[in-house]
Parts: sequence; C-alpha cells; structure tokens
Amino acid sequence: MDKNDKLLRGFADIYNKTVWLNKIKMEKELKECTPSEVHCIEAIGNDADSNVTKLAESFFMTRGAISKLTKKLMNKGYIESYQKSDNRKEIYFKLTNQGQRIYQTHAELHKEFSIRDQPIFNQLTAKQMDTMINFVDDYNKHLDEEMKKQNLDN
Repeated sequence: MDKNDKLLRGFADIYNKTVWLNKIKMEKELKECTPSEVHCIEAIGNDADSNVTKLAESFFMTRGAISKLTKKLMNKGYIESYQKSDNRKEIYFKLTNQGQRIYQTHAELHKEFSIRDQPIFNQLTAKQMDTMINFVDDYNKHLDEEMKKQNLDN
C-alpha cells in the first residue's frame, strides 16, 4: 500500500469509527428519526432559506428524494413549508418546535463528541493543524472539480 492509499484508508477508518461510536448515542437520543431525517433537520436549522434544490445539492441527492424526505418530516411535525412574499413560486422549509428540539439534541451530541475527541486535537501544533486543514480543503476542491467533470460528461 502506497502512502496515498494509506492516508485515504486512514481517513475512511476515522470516518467509519466515528460513525460507529456516535451511532449508539445518536440512535438512543434521536430514536424517533432516521439519520437522514436528522441531517435534513440540521441543514434546515442551519440555513434559513432551505429549499428542495439547496438540500439536494447539499446531500448529493435528487430533488425527488429530498421531496420525499421533507414530506416525511412535515408529516412527523418536524418542519413546515412556507413561501416568501416576493417569491410565491419557491417553497422553503423551517423547523417547528419539535424540529428545533431534534436540532438542539443533535447539536448537543456533536458538542459531546467534540469534547470526547478534543485530546487528540490538543496534541497538534497550530502548524500541523493548518497543514491538515489546507490538505482537506485542497482535496475537497479537487473532488468538486472532478464531480463537475462527471456531470458534464453525463
């Protein structure tokens, strides 16, 4: 295995392990929602102007899949739709009180996980952290460009 493969495998392992560790607590605290529903609630809570198109782009899903997901969330009472007075065509979403409760619980869990993992980040120098952030940013930009190429080829 070359160093590139080792690094990518390491990222994948870190991701898989954090998902596994976080899953148990998330499922216990947010048992009434699926992970997709929780992340949709999070996205709507983070963006005051969430609509199907924005959510689809954010989750790399089709607009149809997002429409189904948001419909489920509306039926469960976690989000509601609205229209702006200056744009009667577009439908936006906002959290209900129930949705806000899920949003807050999810945020608190992420804070708890961040505190759990902070000791490993505390070992890094500022320069090491900057180098890692720059690498991740550059790699994400590269992947964005590759995704654009794929969309143009289809």
